[in-house]
Amino acid sequence: MTDSMSGLCAFVIFGATGNLASKKLLPSLYRLELAGRLPDSLNFVAFSRREWTTEQWRSYLRDVLREQEDVVCQEEACQRFVARFDYVQGEFADTAAFERLKEAVAKPKMGVCSNVVFYLAIRPGEYAEVIKNLEAVGLNKPRGFNRIVIEKPFGQDIESAQILNQLLHRYFDEEQIYRIDHYLGKETVQNLLVFRFANTLIEPLWNRNFIDHVQITVAESIGIEGRADYYDKAGALRDMLQNHLMQLLTVVAMEPPPALEADALRDEKVKVLRSIRSIPKRSVHAHAFRAQYGPGFVDGDMQPGYQQESGVEENSITETFVAAKFYIDNWRWRGVPFYLRTGKRLKQQMSMIAIRLRHPPQQLFRETPLQTVDPNWILLSIQPEETMKMEIHVKQPGLDMETRLLQLNASYRREDEKPLDAYEALLLDVVEGDKTLFIRFDEVEWAWRVVDPILKYWAQERDFIHTYPAGTWGPHEGNRLFDAEDQEWRNSL
Repeated sequence: MTDSMSGLCAFVIFGATGNLASKKLLPSLYRLELAGRLPDSLNFVAFSRREWTTEQWRSYLRDVLREQEDVVCQEEACQRFVARFDYVQGEFADTAAFERLKEAVAKPKMGVCSNVVFYLAIRPGEYAEVIKNLEAVGLNKPRGFNRIVIEKPFGQDIESAQILNQLLHRYFDEEQIYRIDHYLGKETVQNLLVFRFANTLIEPLWNRNFIDHVQITVAESIGIEGRADYYDKAGALRDMLQNHLMQLLTVVAMEPPPALEADALRDEKVKVLRSIRSIPKRSVHAHAFRAQYGPGFVDGDMQPGYQQESGVEENSITETFVAAKFYIDNWRWRGVPFYLRTGKRLKQQMSMIAIRLRHPPQQLFRETPLQTVDPNWILLSIQPEETMKMEIHVKQPGLDMETRLLQLNASYRREDEKPLDAYEALLLDVVEGDKTLFIRFDEVEWAWRVVDPILKYWAQERDFIHTYPAGTWGPHEGNRLFDAEDQEWRNSL
């Protein structure tokens, strides 16, 4: 056990009965318990509005773990994990509840409590109340020790992000703040660094001389799942593209850092964001497209349109689909379009980075049956399948010059190896104090600068939004973003 782990004594989860905690945080923490990666001295405190005792909370926690399809609640480990928890009931605006929290944190099960994690698994609008009350009861002290974890979205625009950052810095130092984007914890995203920088076969191709364009797609087949109070104010651009997709773009496009250290890695990602060509107001229409799902069939079942979802404002023009085109004006990527696309109620659940290589410079096969050769692709699938593939052409056996497409499959997970949930990796990093996969504020700020012209332009267009049937790949009008006629969305591996 490292010194940083032994110093951590308490892990507080605000919003402990919410969807994020029950679906992601609690099962991931349990799997870390099962793997023996949590310090023996680590105590958990669940903070929620429900009027429960600690025993009622622990009973609820057992039920949460049993309901997870990918969690096997081994009796001994399960009891050990559940016994780590205390429960504090209260409202986020109630200072007295935070006094009770302070008492719960001050009585660790063993050792001296010198370091506490505060995980804000709550709505962004509640961050300020929690942060101010932590300071009011002194839970942010000693300054420089405790850690606070903030979920995306970090602000609603560049101004609100700056205000939130100022509030955090009033009570916490930057090294205490962990801005989490769970996509950076996915193994394929981490493997992309190895794929690029550990293989001399790949890195020489990773530039404008060999790459025609890059596509990044995060498609969801689900709808808003009862989250209209949040989603109808956010939309797909704020909810997904400004954070998840922008982070994927930086990992694809970044230069090799001088060392695999947190700040060195994040320095290179910021350089990418600063190099993205700004979008003039008159050009937003050519660089971004939005739409909203209507009624349609998903997996054979009829689903309502967005405006028929419970809690959505009448005649809402909130986008559930967004596609955008960006250019990175640096030596490596000048002239290469990056196409980003995300949406809800699309045909299938899929996250993929698709990189199309340029055509060969010589039309060597123009007088053979092989008149035109389809381009080569490098495909990095993040979900549901975790794999990396390269497509190449080979001659088919026979008398004629005909080819078939062959995929070189670099799937790195063996059949007996279980996938790692992104939150497991990130939560362990929080416990161990490793910020490599977390976001620095200048990353957040520059990502907002990139999308800000789109947000402001759309805020003025309040009368109309394109629609697409649920269960499709989105509206055909979105194809207008492509620079060339032979460019189209890659929808599968």
